[in-house]
Amino acid sequence: MSQQIITDLNKRYTAKKYDASKRISDTDLEIIKEALRLSASSINSQPWKFIIIESDDAKQRFSDSFANKHQFNQPHAKEASHIILFAYDPFFTRDKFRERVDAEVASGHLPAEMYDNFMGAYAFAEANTDEQGYNGHWTKAQLYLALGNVLHTLARLGIASTPMEGVDSELLGEIFETELDGHVCEVALAMGYHKEGEDWNYGLPKARLPQEKIIQTL
Repeated sequence: MSQQIITDLNKRYTAKKYDASKRISDTDLEIIKEALRLSASSINSQPWKFIIIESDDAKQRFSDSFANKHQFNQPHAKEASHIILFAYDPFFTRDKFRERVDAEVASGHLPAEMYDNFMGAYAFAEANTDEQGYNGHWTKAQLYLALGNVLHTLARLGIASTPMEGVDSELLGEIFETELDGHVCEVALAMGYHKEGEDWNYGLPKARLPQEKIIQTL
């Protein structure tokens, strides 16, 4: 199938080894940031925070977070050009949602007279909130919409990536406590350029089940 989207997805893969000497350009980094910002989320809740790690100091801190487990991902901390910490808000309140609705009106996307009606959409969050106000399982799900969006963006830019659920959320919470500001990081994304001759799955064909196994048209 010859189509740019399919070409992008066929080229995208999970990098195993990065070339530490190659850096993502500032221009491409701004595109990645804007792709993050424009990501979809249920009721436009945007219950997230994205921390981009690029300095040597921040990379060392991220590397330190592998002290107890998931050491197989530790090399990416210093070899990848950048890492994104995808963090969710475990207590997404009505007041926080109100801030998003204010932005909807300010941008001109939502007519002011529809403000109260749109606030009613918070019912989706309430349905996933327990008696303690925790709705992290719902807000975490929104992160994966942003992750998928950025994976495709990186493929279009010709930048390699490695999604990592193999991170120590507890230790990350301690090391990046100030930056996370109450958010929880359970998934990160390494980005950069593959190491020639050492990234064993670079350029190999996709291994996916056939459409008829996973897609049913009614």
